[in-house]
Amino acid sequence: MKTVALILISFLLLGCTASTYDDIEEIQEENQGELVTYQDVAFIFQNNCTVCHSNPPQNGAPMPLTNYSEVKDAVEDRDLIDRISREEGEQGLMPLGGPRLPQQQIDLITQWNLDGLLEN
Repeated sequence: MKTVALILISFLLLGCTASTYDDIEEIQEENQGELVTYQDVAFIFQNNCTVCHSNPPQNGAPMPLTNYSEVKDAVEDRDLIDRISREEGEQGLMPLGGPRLPQQQIDLITQWNLDGLLEN
């Protein structure tokens, strides 16, 4: 009798656990549909680029990257995504002198571009 009770309890607990995992997967799928905006990527530029790409630019940087329009222009007209996507040690990699941005941050910027470079 104890064995049957343990099996029933285990079955009930496993059923609850599976339901919980399904709920988490649904939440993750819902969040995947959200568009990436400049507000989601601004911290990357502020923390990694504005040392040189300030206003006015420093250390030979050709343009500032301090706001939405400047960063959007750099993506559209200055191959920013190519520059940050280059391999470690490859000429032209940004940030200049490295290290390369984490791939997750590069992917987020790339997704922002694919989503239409939205500001908000």
